Amino acid sequence: MTRMLDNIRKMIDSGKPIMPLAEHLGFRIKSVEFGQAVIEFEMKKHHANTMGTLHGGVLCTIADTAMGVVFASMLEEGESLTTLELKINYLKPVWKGKLLALGKVVKKGRTTGLVECDIVDENEQLVARASSTYMAISGDQAKNRTLPT
Repeated sequence: MTRMLDNIRKMIDSGKPIMPLAEHLGFRIKSVEFGQAVIEFEMKKHHANTMGTLHGGVLCTIADTAMGVVFASMLEEGESLTTLELKINYLKPVWKGKLLALGKVVKKGRTTGLVECDIVDENEQLVARASSTYMAISGDQAKNRTLPT
């Protein structure tokens, strides 16, 4: 198990949000394993766009976080990460309810990795699918950019 995975699990166990934005939007990491992560989110009125459906930026943020967490689960001590690109397809509007963001690493190389995330509703209907390329960074670039211990 990687040190980063240990740190993520400690954060989950502590009840602390992964980042201030997670607390602000109201999502949390439900589980994390090596190469897989699940984020839980419940839509509230303040998450809606002008049409009354869940704002796409919120979905993208949740997907990006799930994919970032799952890529981080594979990093070693002293490494950090950055998003190189992200694509999302919105497949179904959401007016209310709970969602799960299911992140998984498709392939991780030495410095980059391809990650995917499916966001499903309470009926396990696919709401959105995202994919992203992440880059592992180390050395001076990664200093002070890892999860707190």
